[in-house]
Amino acid sequence: MGGGDNNGVEDSVIHFVFVHGASHGGWCWYKLITLLVSAGFEATSVDLTGAGINLTDSNTVFESDHYNLPLFTLLSDLPPHHRVVLVGHSIGGSSVTEALCKFTDKISMVVYLAALMVQPGSVASPSLLTMNVGEEGIWEYTYGEGLDKTPTGVIMKKEFIRHYYYSQSPLEDVTLASKLLRPAPVRALSQGLDKLSPNPEAEKVPRVYIKTGKDNLFDSLRQDRLVENWPPSQLYVLEESDHSAFFSVPTTLFAYLLRAVSVLQHGSHC
Repeated sequence: MGGGDNNGVEDSVIHFVFVHGASHGGWCWYKLITLLVSAGFEATSVDLTGAGINLTDSNTVFESDHYNLPLFTLLSDLPPHHRVVLVGHSIGGSSVTEALCKFTDKISMVVYLAALMVQPGSVASPSLLTMNVGEEGIWEYTYGEGLDKTPTGVIMKKEFIRHYYYSQSPLEDVTLASKLLRPAPVRALSQGLDKLSPNPEAEKVPRVYIKTGKDNLFDSLRQDRLVENWPPSQLYVLEESDHSAFFSVPTTLFAYLLRAVSVLQHGSHC
């Protein structure tokens, strides 16, 4: 797993790259990154444009390419001996699929964690989007271009955060997350998947779907429909997880990730 030099050729290394969902940032993966790095893997989490500690105002992010630019930059800069396992959460699945189509030769596996997984070239039903889930009034919109224009940002109202995002998560994580969530660029999020063309090469890359069993935001039926529409090569279920498995069941999620990538470690290349 290490990157030692062997006759001038570096050994391949499995590198997990984590992509957050709406309003979150690279910070949400801190437990998984700690576990993976301790186990000898490379692991990186990215802040998409306007998220986490990225300094851009999300109300100025209108295009998915702009939103995903930090992810695209990271992937383009990785050395060729890094075998990327790209992990996306929630609507971050859209970013993962876009990256898969752009950097197919760099990605060895993609993992969708309670995430939007839509085949390139197909159209996602609006009912499958997490941003359309939940009772009326759980979302707060910002209008960076004026109230007469379409919204530029969206964030879940504070009183709903615990129930929809973190119902099974430790209170300490909920308290911290509630201080870090930022409005997501709603136009960039809604634009992403619609522009992807069919991509047979990208479809050859192994895909893993990880369901969340106690998810109040993205229920099991919606997740099942995604799996049926574009069957992955591996499917796991986190029975006790809320929408945010990285907080509620990090050790089980870690174990599933290790199991998923074992096919890469045993010499099977995408």
